[in-house]
Amino acid sequence: MGKISVKAFAKVNLSLDVLGKREDGYHEVEMVMQSISLHDELHFFPSRILSLTTNERRLPTDGRNLIIRAAEKLIEYTGRRKGARIVLHKSIPVGAGLGGGSADAAATLVGLNRFWDLNLPTTTLVKIAATLGADVPFFLIGGTVLARGIGEQLTPLPPLPPVPVLLTKPPFTVSTAMIYKNLDLRPGDQHPETDQIVSLLKEGELLSITKYWGNLLEKVTLRLYPEVKEVMDWLAGLGFPVRMTGSGPTLYLFLPAPGRNFTTINAQLRERGWWTYEGSFVDKGLVLIAD
Repeated sequence: MGKISVKAFAKVNLSLDVLGKREDGYHEVEMVMQSISLHDELHFFPSRILSLTTNERRLPTDGRNLIIRAAEKLIEYTGRRKGARIVLHKSIPVGAGLGGGSADAAATLVGLNRFWDLNLPTTTLVKIAATLGADVPFFLIGGTVLARGIGEQLTPLPPLPPVPVLLTKPPFTVSTAMIYKNLDLRPGDQHPETDQIVSLLKEGELLSITKYWGNLLEKVTLRLYPEVKEVMDWLAGLGFPVRMTGSGPTLYLFLPAPGRNFTTINAQLRERGWWTYEGSFVDKGLVLIAD
């Protein structure tokens, strides 16, 4: 087979609630996840050995990378040692709360399943994905999804229209493990109203969810990184619905009314050294292209 390519879309959390810590050390969560047009691209070429190269110098290309681990999981599951030269073009920022690593792992499972003619059903790929990370299964499905448990219990929701969205990230990364380590759940925490959010999304009422949404990890990230809180407060003051995705530090906002655009605030954010991206919601997690 010739080259296989896969687009791996990033995500934002329309809501993220942490319900408690489990005995196994994982946190019980309740999230509404949404795929967005920002994406990495993975290309798979014939090779006798398994290898990975990328344009992102900070990423390892050995077994520490989820892409290699996903490929090894497929080899382990099927018992068939195969090779591929994998080239990753990275566009999703690393350590940003956008799920780039998990998206790449999911794309690897789908891409190599086709590239190696394994013909594994999606249900099997989902099980393998769950062994790589709690949110990897989401990226096999994508779109608008309610996630429970540690993130692996997925309920697809009606797809949202391609609403314009702006992402912005400061010039530093955040460790998800560190944020969870510093998370202190208390009785007085203000939790998002997930059931109400899901009901509104099923009715197509996106803007109305801002009365009920939230991200419990913000209480940690905004305290440890005051610059993120400053920018978030500034954007909210301009009248935009704004939220942090994942453990941060990326913020996202969507347009609350027709006739507005992101041009001015985009320029102002870039002036202060923040990365920005203008895109939209999408209804899938991956797109596979066979050459």
